[in-house]
Amino acid sequence: MKMNDKIFLVFDKTKASLRIKSLLIKKVSITSLKKSDMIIVVGGDGFMLQTLKKLYKFKKPFYGINSGNYGFLMNKFSNENILKNLNILNSVKIYPLQMTVITKNNKIKKSIAINEVSILRQSKQASSISITTNNKNLIKNLISDGVLVSTPAGSTAYNLSAHGPILNLDSRKLAVTPISPFRPRRWKGTIISDKSKILIKNLDTNKRPISAVADNFEVRNARKIKIHANKKISFELLYDKNNSLHKKIKIEQTRKETSNN
Repeated sequence: MKMNDKIFLVFDKTKASLRIKSLLIKKVSITSLKKSDMIIVVGGDGFMLQTLKKLYKFKKPFYGINSGNYGFLMNKFSNENILKNLNILNSVKIYPLQMTVITKNNKIKKSIAINEVSILRQSKQASSISITTNNKNLIKNLISDGVLVSTPAGSTAYNLSAHGPILNLDSRKLAVTPISPFRPRRWKGTIISDKSKILIKNLDTNKRPISAVADNFEVRNARKIKIHANKKISFELLYDKNNSLHKKIKIEQTRKETSNN
């Protein structure tokens, strides 16, 4: 950021976000979205994901300031160093997943996912699904609570909680991770190329309904779900000099390896 750069400010309505907003507007030049050079987003990871989806078409870089809990996609706020931090930034581009869902009633719903697409059982019955990649069977019948398809940026989120692998940002891979698999019980999931075209089918739509969730956009009673990395869309995220997304992922990898020993 240059000293004369103009900023569009987006903030969550929590007390913590409003406090940071009041401090920020005293220090940086706030303008309209169209005239801005950068979008500052004050909130947590969930609010950041919502904002990225709403505003990515404006092709502006996003700088997140954490006012939530974990804030993996965000930067830590420092009132003393905010101008210094904004002048020395690392930039990273990430690409979302494209999800297309065909429902039980043949309705088509689409959404992008920055972290992951979650296929989740919708009732007390476990889901029964098949997964193919590029028309080849990955698994013929997975009985489980569901499955995740995660981007590298999202591999440290829900995917990590489901014991999935952490992917490097430049790996060009996606993680396919089961959620509480019952059959085959020992299937741990797999890592696939981000060029893969994934098709997930519900093998029993009447008895075992499933929902498909792209980050926080849910489609219920899914029959077929198509997923692929959408390289036509990109998000530019900005990070403080010593706090890059690459570094955060490396820290999580080290943490996971240590906890496994």
